[in-house]
Order: sequence, then structure tokens, then C-alpha cells
Amino acid sequence: MTVALMWEARAAEGRGEELLAWVSGQRLAEPPLRRETFRAPEDRVLVITWWDADFAAVLPELPEPDGELVTRAVHRWRFESVAGG
Repeated sequence: MTVALMWEARAAEGRGEELLAWVSGQRLAEPPLRRETFRAPEDRVLVITWWDADFAAVLPELPEPDGELVTRAVHRWRFESVAGG
């Protein structure tokens, strides 16, 4: 089964590039099958990692950035792939 972990944060005003650099420098304890990083308006950064694992498996996740770098706690979601997608 393939599990996708999504990590999304919103940078403090004007600190989007700094958040993007911070998250790009974060390494996981194990490498995922795939990792992609995205950015969006309002200084939002999204990271999706794909894993060959069961849905409930314990997987390495990106940490919370320093509180002054973001406007709120990181949002995290976990998804599993489905046939025909």
C-alpha cells in the first residue's frame, strides 16, 4: 500500500522564502519513496511524502518549525492510494 503524508504550514508575513528554505533542509530518518515541496500564495508551504507502508504505520514526519517562523501549528494529513486513481 502507498501512504502519502502531507505537511502544510503558513509562514509569518514576509517569511515564505525562509520557511521554504527551512523545510527543504529538513531530512527524515528514512527516505520516502518520493518527496515533493510546493508553495502557494500567502507564504504557504506544502510537503508531500510517499511511503510503501500500511496506513497506520509509524513513519518519519517533518517537525514543527520555530513558532516565530509560522503563523499557526502545522497541518498534517495522511492518505492512502486507491485503485483507479
